[in-house]
Amino acid sequence: MKLDRTDLRILTELQKNGRITNVELAELVHLSPSPCLMRVKKLQTAGYIAGYAALIDLAKFDEIVTVFTEVTLSSHHQIDFDRFQQAVEKVEECVECHLVSGGFDYLLKFVTRGIAEYQALIENLVEQNLGIEKYFNYIVIKSPLASPHLPLNRLFTPATE
Repeated sequence: MKLDRTDLRILTELQKNGRITNVELAELVHLSPSPCLMRVKKLQTAGYIAGYAALIDLAKFDEIVTVFTEVTLSSHHQIDFDRFQQAVEKVEECVECHLVSGGFDYLLKFVTRGIAEYQALIENLVEQNLGIEKYFNYIVIKSPLASPHLPLNRLFTPATE
């Protein structure tokens, strides 16, 4: 499916407000409601819309800590990557896992109830003999910018309408 400008406008508006009514969305993207709904369903079927979720304000909770962790594995065979990723997927507090290039192998993002809980999680991962050679922690003090929205107009060249 090739996206056009209207598809990108629909996706942009849905990023801003996933609970918007179809009538409101249609008005914002300059379509009538029926064609708008058909486009949204096509975008969902094609996998461009993976789901809808509520954005939680972590600042409203007490004692929440976000930690980014760089992990380097001692061995770089596919089985080692698979074993590590399977273990990390079981850690609910690990909300992001990225295999990266550069000076380390993975960048993980943890959200926990405090430093002690994070330390227990990372120690548990190390004790599982997953091949973790070393890890470095970066505790988030403040997040002046953390946007859940993708710059769709910059990422995609739309097809002509």
